[in-house]
Amino acid sequence: MKYFYVQLFLMVFIFGCERPTEQTSYAEPILSELKNPCTEGGEPNLFVSENNEVYFSWVEYLNDTTDALLYSKLENEKWTNPKTIAQGSDWFVNWADFPSIVAYKDGGKTLAAHWLQKSANGTYDYDVHISQSLDGGVNWQPSFIPHTDGVSAEHGFVSMVPLSEDKVFATWLDGRNTKREEHTGDSHGHHGSMTLRAATFDRNGKLEDEIQLDERICDCCQTSAALTDNGVIVAYRDRSESEIRDISVVRQLDGKWTSPSVVYADNWQITGCPVNGPRIAADGGNVALVWYTMANGNAQVKIAFSSNSGRRFDTPILVAGGNPLGRVDVVYIDGDEVLVTWLEKTEKGAEIRGLRVGPKGKIGEDFLLAESNESRRSGFPRMVKVEDKIVLAWTVGDSLTRVRTGVLDIR
Repeated sequence: MKYFYVQLFLMVFIFGCERPTEQTSYAEPILSELKNPCTEGGEPNLFVSENNEVYFSWVEYLNDTTDALLYSKLENEKWTNPKTIAQGSDWFVNWADFPSIVAYKDGGKTLAAHWLQKSANGTYDYDVHISQSLDGGVNWQPSFIPHTDGVSAEHGFVSMVPLSEDKVFATWLDGRNTKREEHTGDSHGHHGSMTLRAATFDRNGKLEDEIQLDERICDCCQTSAALTDNGVIVAYRDRSESEIRDISVVRQLDGKWTSPSVVYADNWQITGCPVNGPRIAADGGNVALVWYTMANGNAQVKIAFSSNSGRRFDTPILVAGGNPLGRVDVVYIDGDEVLVTWLEKTEKGAEIRGLRVGPKGKIGEDFLLAESNESRRSGFPRMVKVEDKIVLAWTVGDSLTRVRTGVLDIR
């Protein structure tokens, strides 16, 4: 029923063509590559703390059976020597479901990082593990699991958002309901639906407020979360009974969560998961949400803005409609402008492209950031803004898979 009422609301308020764009000329920025300490690995991620420290994490492939989660910090446009957070021979390492690191709002004293670790023999039996450092990344505590179901099933696609000096919010896809009771060996049965769940934890690993946010969502698209003036907002790919897989959000208001709300009715009907989640960014009460859709066979990247912490989004703006492959990201440059990135298919392979966009439309032309390819090995490019620069991390694969990083002056 939630889809009927949401779509009716959208038809009343935003029916019609997408908003026309307004373009402005500006100097095309150039990405300067940074040498980074990744030898052979992938699954990069980035985080910028409240005191403008940039953290770069990735999975290093130590050998055929062992992986390690490493991180480095950007100092004077150089990456520091890497530090190991954890390693194991029983990890679930996946091109689309990658680890992360965040810093509490305490000046970088407390860090939290997550990865995925096998929980049983089934192919998709794995848990989210979170480890914390109370001394700025020197030592890391034994990991804990944020979901308390105890079921050997899929748990992943985590987004973490620091809330304060002593609390972090985490959301993830939870497969406890998809697991067949008679599951044995490597079979992967679906008895129920994938759910969206969340919880908070403190520096001691104490869990609070674990809750189900949506009872039926897409099985393997990334989640994304941001902190607005009014609280946390989570974006994800939803899933209706008729296999419509459009983007929804849930918001936390006064300690309670809103019902799921579809941002825009693309009406993308697809029977399988596209493995292509949305990205959301917030600047006070301003929110920008970017996503990929292939409704009616038309590949598109869209963005929608909200000026009231995500309570209502404006009509989407078309970012890319040529041959986009999705794998999007977005960061605020200022309160009136964002930078969007996506992967675009080309005759030679693929490119990571960028575009400035504001609530009134496109600002200038899209531009090339880096060469890539359309294979899964190229992963999901990630970026953060620090002061007047954008830091980008992406994956390349030829004889070896390795991570590359670069910095972009966005003034």
